[in-house]
Amino acid sequence: MMSRRRLLQGLGTTVLAAVSAPAYAIGIEPFRLRIQRYHLTPPRWPRDLKLTAALIADPHVCDPWMSLDRVRFIVERTNALKPDIILMLGDYVASHKWQYDPIPPQAWADLFGELSAPLGTHAILGNHDWWDDRQAQLTGTGPTEYGQALLNAGIELYQNRAKRIHKDGEAFWLAGLDDQMALAPNKQLNRRGWRGLDDIPGTLAQVSDDAPILLMAHEPDIIGQVPSRVSLTLSGHTHGGQINCFGYTPGYKAKHGQYNAYGHIIDTGGTTLTRHLGLSMEPRHLIVSGGLGCSLLPVRFGVPPEITVVHLGGTEAASA
Repeated sequence: MMSRRRLLQGLGTTVLAAVSAPAYAIGIEPFRLRIQRYHLTPPRWPRDLKLTAALIADPHVCDPWMSLDRVRFIVERTNALKPDIILMLGDYVASHKWQYDPIPPQAWADLFGELSAPLGTHAILGNHDWWDDRQAQLTGTGPTEYGQALLNAGIELYQNRAKRIHKDGEAFWLAGLDDQMALAPNKQLNRRGWRGLDDIPGTLAQVSDDAPILLMAHEPDIIGQVPSRVSLTLSGHTHGGQINCFGYTPGYKAKHGQYNAYGHIIDTGGTTLTRHLGLSMEPRHLIVSGGLGCSLLPVRFGVPPEITVVHLGGTEAASA
């Protein structure tokens, strides 16, 4: 039989946990920073083509959660990793109400402009980078004010385009999609649902040889439409679920039986077309960064902010 003292101790521990967990999720974990590394050689990627890519995803810049000082710190940490290339995966702006006055986009873009890698810094836009630009929502065209700030800072912006890049005498293609949920429903513009501006066929049509392809796509669920010609897709958007309690992620559910919220994912489901036709397809490889910032609420639990580093080549080819 449990003693009165042990019962009170247990209740005290429970109350302390109930109080401390939210405090940690709001006041501590959002300000942490870890380096998350992946080592792989995905299909069609030559083993002797070694490439280190640093991924910057979802900073959601705002005070106090992602201040300019913190952005500067993240830039310094990224540069210290000495990656070959830096890939920025969207959602630079924060739209939640839990912040002070908004930070001018050129202020944080100029800090990101200090990122340094031999093969440059390359960026795509995320859904918030579209949603928060009223003019872009009306016209349906970019690069949005946030994309323009990145361009002003000397960062290459990819909106459904591909570029051939060389390293150590070998070539690969870097492709970047525009956002899949860029335009919000608008009755006045007769937009009844969400409208994406991504164009996979048009983007990959720019690839003119057999060199391997890296694809930047903000939302990871697009993996169901990516052909196996792409060696590796790199995404953000999910923040790793933002809250992860021993595997339970209430903010991000599995879709079509596939959980694409975080990590290195090998998709074997095929594209929408191949599933419809009952055809098999080679596995597609996807890495989803846990990102840096917060969306909706300034809370992180179980998924601390991260700079994601992907080491390609030099390992056995990855398989399903």
